[in-house]
Amino acid sequence: MNCLSIICAAALVITFNSASASQTTDTSYTLTGTIKGVPSGWVYLLHAETQKLDSARVSNNKFVFSGTAGTPELCTLGFRSPTGKREFPVVFFLQSGNLQFSSKEAAMADAVIAGGSVQEEFRQYQEKERPITDWQRKKQLATDYARTNPSSYIAAFELAYYFSYNADADTLAALYNGLDENIRNSHTGQAVKTILDAAITTAVGKPAPEFTQNDSKGRPVALSSFRGQYVLIDFWASWCGPCRAENPAVVKAYQAWHSKGFTILGISLDDNKDKWLAAIKKDGLEWTQVSDLKSWQNSVAALYGVKGIPMNFLLDKNGRIVAKGLRGDDLEKKLVELVH
Repeated sequence: MNCLSIICAAALVITFNSASASQTTDTSYTLTGTIKGVPSGWVYLLHAETQKLDSARVSNNKFVFSGTAGTPELCTLGFRSPTGKREFPVVFFLQSGNLQFSSKEAAMADAVIAGGSVQEEFRQYQEKERPITDWQRKKQLATDYARTNPSSYIAAFELAYYFSYNADADTLAALYNGLDENIRNSHTGQAVKTILDAAITTAVGKPAPEFTQNDSKGRPVALSSFRGQYVLIDFWASWCGPCRAENPAVVKAYQAWHSKGFTILGISLDDNKDKWLAAIKKDGLEWTQVSDLKSWQNSVAALYGVKGIPMNFLLDKNGRIVAKGLRGDDLEKKLVELVH
C-alpha cells in the first residue's frame, strides 16, 4: 500500500476534439442532482483545467448547475464536510447536454452521474474496475485498455493515475507512444508525458537530480554533500500510515549498514513541523531529514516525480540511481549486493 496524491481531481483535465463536439453549436450543459438525506446545504463543482469553483444550493434534496462546456472536461463534485473542509469525492466528465446526478448518501459514496458519451464510457470502465481489489490488476486493466483504445481520453486518464507511482519508463513510453496523437497532445496526455519524463530522468542508471532543501533547523542540505556514500533518498510523511509502517525496516537497514558507508536522506512531505519532528523522534529516524513543509507540493518530490509515498531511490557512491521503490527486506538485500 502507499499514500497517493489525488491527481485525478486537481491536476488532470480532458480536452476533446471529437467530431461530435466540433459539429454541435449548443455548448450549454445542465447538471441536475438529488442527494437523499441532504435536504439543504451546498454542493461544489470544481473544473480541473481552470480550477474554477462553482457552487449550488441544495433545496429539498435537489440542486442544479448550468453553464457552457465547449469540449468535455474533467470535473469533481463535492460538498462541505462536518469539519468545514471542502471534499470532492466524485470524479466525472462534464460536457454539453443534460447530466443527472443521484446519491443516497451525503458522503456521495454511491454517487452515479449519467449523461454524455464520454461520461458513459467512464462509467462503463468504472464498472469493469469496481470488482477488482488488487492494485496490480487494476493497473493491468488500465494498460490493456490503453493498448486496445488508443483514441480514448479515458485511457490516458487511467494511465496518468495508475502509472503515477514508480512508473517503469520503458513500459509507460510504449503505452504513451501507442496513443493517438491528439490524445497525447491533450491535457491528460501531457499529464502522462510529465510522469514519463520523470520516470526517464530517475531511471536506474541515471545520475540522481541534484537538489538542496533545508533540514529541521533551517540549514540547507545538498544531495551532492553525500557523494562517496551509498544514499537512500527516502520520501515519507508523518501522516502517511504505510510510510510509518515501513520505517522499522528502514531503521534496521540504517543501523546495519551505516558503518559500512550507507546513509539516508529523508524527504518529508509534511506541512506541520511539530508533527514531522515528533514522528522523527518516535520512529527513531537518526539520519538527516529535510522538508519545505509544502506537503505534496514539495519541490524535491516534484523533481523526482513522486506522487505516492513511501518512495525511495538508492544511489551508489557516484550519485547514480541503482534501485528505487525498495520495500521491506528488499533494501537490505540490495545493500548486500552493493556494499562490501
